[in-house]
Amino acid sequence: MKRANNRCEFCGVENHTYRYNPKTGKDAYIVLTIAHLDHTPENCSDDNLKALCQRCHNQYDAEHRKQTRKGNSAEKQ
Repeated sequence: MKRANNRCEFCGVENHTYRYNPKTGKDAYIVLTIAHLDHTPENCSDDNLKALCQRCHNQYDAEHRKQTRKGNSAEKQ
């Protein structure tokens, strides 16, 4: 968080502020979380971590979640 200056490292929105969400028509409270860029929680090297807002973190993880769901479905069959 310190390295990111308490802002999302992708879009720049400030932590603990509000941003309008056009999908809901309401303001969303911004809480930064730490993303593991390689999706490996054990890899905590600085170059693998980014402070991201919910929107950017979800967008970043979307393809990985999609692939994980595909893998889980194939295992169940």
